[in-house]
Amino acid sequence: DGAERICIGSVEELKQACEASVKAGIMTSNPLGEFAPGDMSKENYEAFDLHKHSVDGIVLVSKSGTPMHREADLIDVWFDSGSMPYAQWHYPFENKDRIDEAKSFPADFIAEGVDQTRGWFYTMHAIGTMVFDSVAYKNVVSNGLVLDKQGLKMSKRLGNAVDPFETLDAFGPDATRWYMISNAQPWDNLKFDSDGIIEVQRKFFGTLHNTYNFLALYANIDGYTGSESIIAVQDRPEIDRWILSRLHSLIQEVDAAYGELEPTKAARAIQEFTIDELSNWHVRLSRRRFWKGDMSEDKLSAYQTLHQCLKSLAIIASPIAPFYCDRLHQDINPDADSVHLMEFPQVDAECIDKELEERMKLAQQISSQALSLRKREKIRVRQPLRRILVPVLDETVESRIRAVEQLICGEINVKQVELLKDESDSEVSIVKRVKPDFKALGPRFGKRMKSIAAAVNALDADGIATLERIGQIEVTPEDGQGPAVISTSDVEIMTDDIPGWLVSSASGVTVALDITLDEALRSEGMARELINRVQNVRKDGGLEVTDRIQLTLDATDEVRAAIERNLDYIRVETLADEVRWQKPNGATEVDLGEGITLYIGVDKLN
Repeated sequence: DGAERICIGSVEELKQACEASVKAGIMTSNPLGEFAPGDMSKENYEAFDLHKHSVDGIVLVSKSGTPMHREADLIDVWFDSGSMPYAQWHYPFENKDRIDEAKSFPADFIAEGVDQTRGWFYTMHAIGTMVFDSVAYKNVVSNGLVLDKQGLKMSKRLGNAVDPFETLDAFGPDATRWYMISNAQPWDNLKFDSDGIIEVQRKFFGTLHNTYNFLALYANIDGYTGSESIIAVQDRPEIDRWILSRLHSLIQEVDAAYGELEPTKAARAIQEFTIDELSNWHVRLSRRRFWKGDMSEDKLSAYQTLHQCLKSLAIIASPIAPFYCDRLHQDINPDADSVHLMEFPQVDAECIDKELEERMKLAQQISSQALSLRKREKIRVRQPLRRILVPVLDETVESRIRAVEQLICGEINVKQVELLKDESDSEVSIVKRVKPDFKALGPRFGKRMKSIAAAVNALDADGIATLERIGQIEVTPEDGQGPAVISTSDVEIMTDDIPGWLVSSASGVTVALDITLDEALRSEGMARELINRVQNVRKDGGLEVTDRIQLTLDATDEVRAAIERNLDYIRVETLADEVRWQKPNGATEVDLGEGITLYIGVDKLN
């Protein structure tokens, strides 16, 4: 038709075309004069609005010097979006084999909000079918809405919209992304609360960062580089074999979650492993191994195990936290390429020991219940207790506890783990009660709920033991409608405290904690509290973890006598070559609890 046409492909092209129009006298000024292409800042997009109502006012100049106006009649912009997945490979100008030979086509998945799922999904398939006789994508991830923390849709009218630029400036993209992905499945609506991002920063990223700092601190002290000869996994201590087993189980789980387009499962699994298993269990239980003097095989194993865990975490978490994980990866491997160029870790099936994982899980559960009992009664963990009693339901549970009983003793600070196989042989009689969970029973049994609940309440000790051991039991209500199968998820199993004992039941495990204290236990508890205070004084004084000290103490005769019962232990733990009893110069008064105070002086020895 003789008309001249031009297709603008970028903001840079549009800006240059506007400048040409100004030079030709078509426009008086360049409306994009202050716009900086490629700058993603909020201020840049406030300088010029690229939407239709603004761009329609731009008049360009043709090659013949005549004005050019924007085409008023356009195809639905959703049709434009059908260019995915071809455009991401710059097809057909590059990577033709990826599309023509179906190496990257159809696309693995597309993602879009639930309120935008009409035109795009259709046009992609329409183009793919017309041009390639194929669907355009294999999977759809349909994102839910981001709501405010009360569950209301964000809007300018309500004034509850969150500025994404301010959020990213305040918390960074990785913590924001991790919070959004781990908090809710992508297809669920998300109640957005910035306090949740702070929690993610503190719990997950803070824990991961502190774990790396722990490794770096002691590696620098001992000269560990990561290039040392690798100790075979089967030759490492059980605590190392366990965390490596859990690591490879995690890699397997996360790889499957990514493959199934379940990023929330992946994020939660990585987070739980990092916080609960690597930091709060493996590192904490291995601290003494890092404190030891020479680089023994045990110490090297601790280094290599933690190093391997952090290297793998940096890679498997990088799709969700790309910036932090790239930094972590390069800190761990100074000469390495970006984490995003690394191969995903391979699962080593020989490292996975499910029986080891089960018995360590049992140790964690028993420890958690015992520590909860201490917290409930405000008994400090540094105060040793005489024993913990654990009823066992079968030989498998008994053998698992026996294998980890020393670990349990150290974790909850008790002298002995006693296993109760027959209550008649014990001085302690643990009474259990079962309480129906009506919220669980109601949906399952409807009108039968009350009669079934009555049958549950009537269970005797043998019935409760069977329910705990097997996980379910058949009851026969008096409603004439036959038996019903009840599982542990339908009830709450409770225990009564016994004089001198604290009792807890959870997930089929019962523990009873002996809280009776004698003078020896009290003295040891006082020594542990003193060690903690001395370590704090060391840290506040800027001493290195390897510095030897002279420790000066001043206390009442009664407190001194209690401390001297454990003086050798105190010397070892605080690196005190000398201990003096006198009023120290510049003394620090410390409180050991229960109204006990004394004065501490710490001096570095040359």
